[in-house]
Amino acid sequence: MLDLTRVRSNFPAIAQSNYIFGDNAGGSQCLSSVVARISDYLLHTNVQLGADYSMSVTSTNRVADGAEAARELFNATSVDEIAYGSSSTMLAENLARAIEADVREGDEFIVTGEHEANAGPWKKLAARRGVTVKYWHARTEPNSENPYAVSLHVSDLVPLITEKTRIVAFTACSNILGSIVPVKEVISAIRSKAAEVGARKVETCVDCVAYAPHRRIDVQDWGVDYCFFSMYKVYGPHISVLYARASSLKSSLTSLAHHFLKVDDKPYKLQPGGPGYELVYGCTAVPIYLRSLSPSQDLNEAFKLIAEHEQTLVKPLLSYLKSKASRGVRIVGEEETSLSRVPTISFVVVGERAIRSQDIVKVFDQRGNIGIRYGHFYAYTLIDSLQPKLDTDDAVVRISLVHYNTVEEVATIIEILQEILA
Repeated sequence: MLDLTRVRSNFPAIAQSNYIFGDNAGGSQCLSSVVARISDYLLHTNVQLGADYSMSVTSTNRVADGAEAARELFNATSVDEIAYGSSSTMLAENLARAIEADVREGDEFIVTGEHEANAGPWKKLAARRGVTVKYWHARTEPNSENPYAVSLHVSDLVPLITEKTRIVAFTACSNILGSIVPVKEVISAIRSKAAEVGARKVETCVDCVAYAPHRRIDVQDWGVDYCFFSMYKVYGPHISVLYARASSLKSSLTSLAHHFLKVDDKPYKLQPGGPGYELVYGCTAVPIYLRSLSPSQDLNEAFKLIAEHEQTLVKPLLSYLKSKASRGVRIVGEEETSLSRVPTISFVVVGERAIRSQDIVKVFDQRGNIGIRYGHFYAYTLIDSLQPKLDTDDAVVRISLVHYNTVEEVATIIEILQEILA
C-alpha cells in the first residue's frame, strides 16, 4: 500500500495547499527533487557539453544521467535508443520527418483517433508522400446500452493490415477513454498479419503519454519500434522522451542533425540542436522517486502499488456516474473498474435534461480549489467519431487522477457532481 502522506510530501503544490488536482492527464504536479536538480544545474554546471574542462565534464555526465533515467523508464536496451525533445508532439513530428525517405508512394499508414500527437505527423507525411491513411477506430461492445462506452479492439485492426502497410501508430492508453491497450498483444498481431500478407516493412509507434504515469513501459517486452511519452505527465519537467529501436534508428531514419555530424546510429539524429540540458538532468529525479514508492526500490513493484491505489480512486467515481445513467450521464470509455483502465474518467450528460460539459466544469471552477476540464483534449477524431454526435468543442468532462490523489478528494468531487446532477 502506498504511504500517501509520504507521497504527497514530495509535491510542494499538494503539501502546501488544499487544492484538488483533477487535471493530471494535462500535466502532473512536479517533484521538488526535480526542481532542485534543475536549479542546481543552472546555478552550478550551466556550461556547454563535450569539452575537456572539468565543469563541462560534470555537465556532460549529468545530461548523460538524464538519458539513463529515460532508458530505465522505457526499459530500453541502451541510452543510444533515447531522444529528448520539447514535447511528445514535436518528437513524433521529428520521427515522421526522419522516416520520410524510407516511405514509398503507395504505402499505407494505420492510425487511431486518439491524441493527435501520434496521428497528425503521420497524416501530414501521408499527404506529402502519397500514402493512404487508415483508421483503427474505437467501438462499443455488441448490445452495449451506452453508445459512448467505446474501446479499441484488436480484431478491428488486423483486417486493416495489408502488404502495403508501413506504419501502425496507436496509443497504449487513451487520454479520453482511460482504457489500457494490450500493446504486446497488438504488436504481435500486427507482425503476424504483416508476415502473412508479405508486407515490405511494418513498424509500430506507440503513444505512451497517458500510460506512463500509471503503468510500467517495457519496450523490450512489447517489441515496439518507436515509443514516446511526456515527462511532465510523470512528475517531471516540461520535456518529452522518445524510444527508437536501435535497428530502426539505423536503417529507417534519416538524420535531422547538421550534415557533418556522424550520427547514423545515434538518437541525436532525432533531436537537432539538443534538448534543454537542465530539464534533462531534472528528469533523473523521476525514476528515483518512483522506485522509492516500493519497499524494495523495484520499479515494477512501484507501478503495481500505483495501480492498486488507483483502483480505489476509480471505483467510487465510476460507480456514482453509472448510477446516474437514468439522469442522462454517459461514461465515455470503459464503464467497469479493472486494472485495464486508469483513473482518467470522461463523461457527458445527454438526453432531455442534458447539461453542457463546460457548464459542469464551470460549477467546479466557481467552487474554487479544484481543477477539472472539458473539451476534446486533442483527441478530436475520437470525439468526432462518437455516435450519437457530440459537439467537438464542448466534448466531454474529464476528471483525471493519479497516485497522489486521495479517496477523500474523490468524495469531494462526487459531492459536487451530486449537486449538479440532482
